[in-house]
Amino acid sequence: LANTLAKNGLATVQTIGVPSADLVLPEVDAVVVSLKIRSAPAVEAVAAARAADKWMRARGAAHVMYKICSTFDSTDAGNIGPVTEALRADHREHIAIVTPAFPETGRTVYRGHLFVGDVPLNESPLKDHPLNPMHDSNLVRVLAAQSKGKVGLLPLDAIAQGAVAAAERLAALEKDGVASCIADAVFERDLEILGEIAFAAPVSTGASGLGLGLARAAVRARRTRAATSAADAKAKVGGLAAAVAGSCSQATLQQIARAERVMPVLRLDTSRLLSSDAEAELAAAVGWAAERVGKGPVLIASSAPPEEVARLQAQHGREHAGAAIEQATARIAAALVDRGVRRLVVAGGETSGATVDRLGVPAFLVEEEIAAGVPILRTAGWKGPEMRLALKSGNFGGQDFFEKAFAMMG
Repeated sequence: LANTLAKNGLATVQTIGVPSADLVLPEVDAVVVSLKIRSAPAVEAVAAARAADKWMRARGAAHVMYKICSTFDSTDAGNIGPVTEALRADHREHIAIVTPAFPETGRTVYRGHLFVGDVPLNESPLKDHPLNPMHDSNLVRVLAAQSKGKVGLLPLDAIAQGAVAAAERLAALEKDGVASCIADAVFERDLEILGEIAFAAPVSTGASGLGLGLARAAVRARRTRAATSAADAKAKVGGLAAAVAGSCSQATLQQIARAERVMPVLRLDTSRLLSSDAEAELAAAVGWAAERVGKGPVLIASSAPPEEVARLQAQHGREHAGAAIEQATARIAAALVDRGVRRLVVAGGETSGATVDRLGVPAFLVEEEIAAGVPILRTAGWKGPEMRLALKSGNFGGQDFFEKAFAMMG
């Protein structure tokens, strides 16, 4: 999201968690507060989102978008519905536009159904998501299951008529008692129309695609203040380079296989990470990297194919297995930073969250884009050594992502 805002004209900084009161940030047009709440209990997710919203409103934010994954992965308990409804309740209870569409990355919504490339969500690899497997592409139905208020649909035919017609249809839905509205979007112009409508309201919910629409609406409305972009290129940080991968998505598995052609790759024994041998496995991985990283980038992966993930979840429990492996991977990343790694790539949204939490980095400046949705990030407000990182969702990036990231990070 921060990458999308920056690319579309907003000087942007990304924080890790709700910032402390004394965190000094540059003059920017947008702040993205990163919260690790996608799979948290709904009560915790709502509390964290409200805290972030309060922090941003106190610093002048006129619109707050609750950023969700473009795969809409969630459960009947949330957290997309509960967080959206909580933010609505705090701000005039205006009808909220909700869309995960991001055509640039192959995510489109038509008649309320989410497509991943050419197939419905429930026929894509996301049906095997290790935390939130998605078995229904009908987002109106998915959102209604986790919402108290009425859920409607803003269809593509209304959006295609332009912002005025789409806004009128949305107003009619609101008059009919609709609280949250799934919005179709197939092309980038659809996102621009949705962004213009959403920008006039206090709250919206969407993936990075809706952020694109909001950014362009802000630029058209001349609501930008920063004289220079926070993403201006700076000198390279140098230092050692390493990657850790915790995502089990098909895209990341293919990227790891490709990386094996050009750099040393260690595949962790995930069974050992969930046993009494975990500390030995971690120590061996760090030692393996220390022997090789001086000669070039290395990659350590806890990623596993769907059948192995299913076996571990059945044996140890879904949440325990996922959390234990994320934390183990984050510990390895932190240990590599202690040993001089200054260019770090992390694959997997949950793994990225665990890693930056472990490192304690409070914020990042957004730099150039490596792949759609994946920017280079430079540490800001951190007492540690200056670093450049790439934190990617498991499904993002081409097969050559790791080698491309290291080449661009210098």
